[in-house]
Amino acid sequence: MSLRINDIAPDFTAETTQGTIKFHDWIGDGWAILFSHPKNFTPVCTTELGTMAGLEGEFKKRNVKIIGISVDPVESHGKWQDDIKTATGHSVNYPLIGDKDLKVAKLYDMLPGGAGETSEGRTPADNATVRSVYVIGPDKKIKLVLTYPMTTGRNFDEILRAVDSMQLTAKHQVATPANWKQGEDVIITAAVSNEDAIRRFGAYETILPYLRKTKQPSA
Repeated sequence: MSLRINDIAPDFTAETTQGTIKFHDWIGDGWAILFSHPKNFTPVCTTELGTMAGLEGEFKKRNVKIIGISVDPVESHGKWQDDIKTATGHSVNYPLIGDKDLKVAKLYDMLPGGAGETSEGRTPADNATVRSVYVIGPDKKIKLVLTYPMTTGRNFDEILRAVDSMQLTAKHQVATPANWKQGEDVIITAAVSNEDAIRRFGAYETILPYLRKTKQPSA
């Protein structure tokens, strides 16, 4: 099964460092980020989990829950959390899913169906494709997917920026241009007529017949 943007994020029940969860129930009526790791005690992932822990407050401001997953048992996550605190100075207070039977990794198309049924004996290289980030909306649909190689640490500031864009564009009929940041001008979508654009946004600039820019709408 190949997952695409606007597909329903597959639901599952799993053990985590904070107890058993049913994923869709855990998300609730807000947004969520599921980000995956090929194995515990890998260097790049250690820095990523700590960085995400440091940004957790920023995501909470945006009504976004964070949950990690690693292809290892929950029992080993605790020791890894200690290492993460040592390496980054941040405590991981969000849940980490244990995926020792590979079910979630396969459910989210990060590992093939024939990958087996246990994490035992598997190396990080065996699980190299378990490096995806999924942003999931309140409707439980996938809004964004990013997949990184093991040697490249993820840019969580970019994920935060993308969340800002997706939440803004979900509320207003606008899009955001390349490298957009909070407070910068946005693009009026084609679904909005020129007359309606004036009514909605007050003023706009026509760059090209199909590219109209305006000030970012207020929340």
